[in-house]
Amino acid sequence: QVQLVESGGGLVQAGGSLRLSCAASGSIFNINYMDWYRQAPGKLREWVAVIRSNGDTNYADSVKGRFTISRDNAKNTVYLQMNSLKPEDTAVYYCKGPTGSVFGSWGQGTQVTVSS
Repeated sequence: QVQLVESGGGLVQAGGSLRLSCAASGSIFNINYMDWYRQAPGKLREWVAVIRSNGDTNYADSVKGRFTISRDNAKNTVYLQMNSLKPEDTAVYYCKGPTGSVFGSWGQGTQVTVSS
């Protein structure tokens, strides 16, 4: 079964760091882009970052300069390095490929909680 599994979340103090991983059950080499999203309690899911197959990246303004997205095609894994975390970064984080692609469905996500 094709799936994405997010991990690496946890509880961290404000100013701390976490690295999230998104492990794909198959090759991501030909996936044009992979995104990270997040959903805070009581809020809509929001886009966080994207990495394209050529390595180009883009970030939401709220995380620019603090978060870094990367991909390791050999390990079929996408990462999200999160530094200088803030309480408002608290959310469940999800990765996803393009809608309609083999990795276009939502996974279980990983919880990130930032204490003040």
